[in-house]
Amino acid sequence: MSEEPKEISVILKDWSGKDRASADALLSLVYDELRRIAARYLRKERIDHTLQPTALVHEAYMRLIDISDISWQGRAHFFAVSSNVMRHILVDHARARLTDKRGGEAQRIALEDAISFSDNRSDVDLLALDEALKSLAEFDEQQSRIVELRFFGGLTIEETAHVLEISPATVKREWTLAKAWLFRRMKARD
Repeated sequence: MSEEPKEISVILKDWSGKDRASADALLSLVYDELRRIAARYLRKERIDHTLQPTALVHEAYMRLIDISDISWQGRAHFFAVSSNVMRHILVDHARARLTDKRGGEAQRIALEDAISFSDNRSDVDLLALDEALKSLAEFDEQQSRIVELRFFGGLTIEETAHVLEISPATVKREWTLAKAWLFRRMKARD
């Protein structure tokens, strides 16, 4: 294990959510990775999206430092939570865009296009995906978490298995089932 992940783990253990110095030290270590995650999210958004990766990271950071009742399990857990926070920011932003005041409209695409890990930009309807994920969570919480960690968090099979404390084989199997379920759900919505 390199020094940086060890240092991240130590800071996470010390960080109670109220220690601003620990949060700032953590941010300096994880900023580049958070920015990569934000950029990955925004590549899946429309070209004229008003949020930039830096703004998304800063908004996520502000929300993360307000979390005081979390027991960090390590680096992968931190990035999973950070990715989830970014997802919620983007969903909130999409909802605000759809209000009558702003006059926006959502775009719909097929799930197989949305759940791709390519570097190509695609117009993911985050509201539809969020709604489908909430439905999946009612049906199967574990599959929903796997989708959040893999798609939104960009975690590997192994990192997802570690965060959820299940085997990589289970993650692979559940990931396949979740994608199929979400595809059918979103296709029926269209």
